[in-house]
Amino acid sequence: MITLVLFDIDGTLVLTGGAGLRAMALAFEELFDVPDAFRGMQMAGRTDAWILSDAAAAHGIARDSPALARFPDVYLRHLTAEIEKPHPRKNVMPGVRDLLDALAQRDDVYVALLTGNYEAAARVKLEHFDLWRYFPCGAFGDGAADRNQLVPKAIARVAAAGGPAFAARDAVVIGDTPLDVTCAKIHAARAVGVATGPHAIDELREAGADVVFSDLSETTHVLRALNLPIESEF
Repeated sequence: MITLVLFDIDGTLVLTGGAGLRAMALAFEELFDVPDAFRGMQMAGRTDAWILSDAAAAHGIARDSPALARFPDVYLRHLTAEIEKPHPRKNVMPGVRDLLDALAQRDDVYVALLTGNYEAAARVKLEHFDLWRYFPCGAFGDGAADRNQLVPKAIARVAAAGGPAFAARDAVVIGDTPLDVTCAKIHAARAVGVATGPHAIDELREAGADVVFSDLSETTHVLRALNLPIESEF
């Protein structure tokens, strides 16, 4: 039995110090001459395509505007610059490197991404922290605007990359928002919540997470939550 472990990025693996939001705002202003276009909008747990669609609607931009199709490339250019800027809240989340190292050594786990980020943006963020190398593939926000479609897309991407054939029940989604939990549970996958983002432990439990951690620093506890065998310490 092999478990498919699907990681969210922002708030789960890393914090970028607001680089993504700044880059999106700069791209939107460049294309539509609207400053601070995402002020007050919910960002956490949503796909980039979903966020962009809401911003376009809020600012009266037609769905068929050619500039909307250019947004991902312009955003990526700004993100590449913004991610390099220092910020006190730019870091890898506690325990993430140790957990990924532990998972990489196992043959009963396949690790991939499930994120609302555009794929190119996910790569920029994770390469900055030297984490991209852990993930052979994943499901991304340019594959589906609706996050609830990402579990089957991740399973398909794993198969296309030469990985095992998984059913949704073989998957575990690790994320920091109720939307991460929902996208797992709607497909009968398991959900592990981690309260390193904007949502508290109780919120993630109420959303239906099978287990919730304050962070991922206790590697052994996380492996147990993934139903992975642990070698005896004795």
